[in-house]
Amino acid sequence: MNEITVQELKEKKDNGEDFFLLDVREMTEYLVSNLDGEHIPLGDLESRLSELEDKRDAEFVIMCRSGGRSGKACQFLISKGFSNVYNLKGGITAWSKEIDPSMPVA
Repeated sequence: MNEITVQELKEKKDNGEDFFLLDVREMTEYLVSNLDGEHIPLGDLESRLSELEDKRDAEFVIMCRSGGRSGKACQFLISKGFSNVYNLKGGITAWSKEIDPSMPVA
């Protein structure tokens, strides 16, 4: 599985690169803090897969709290034919520690 670090993600965001950021945490976690990505909880991903079909060729960065759920989401998307999928290493916890210490983590 491909991984991307929070530093690499920050560069992509700062440079205005074209990618699709998907947060697979629960709504309660997402509301505490997020990186302005789309939100589909991991448990809803299969039933909401059709929402992503038109983005199949995009670069996906999948994130969660620490990388576990996003890793499962990456594996699921790859099994469904999505090929340009990256897991955010360390999740929003790493983002809070390394990029923005003011960001709370739920």
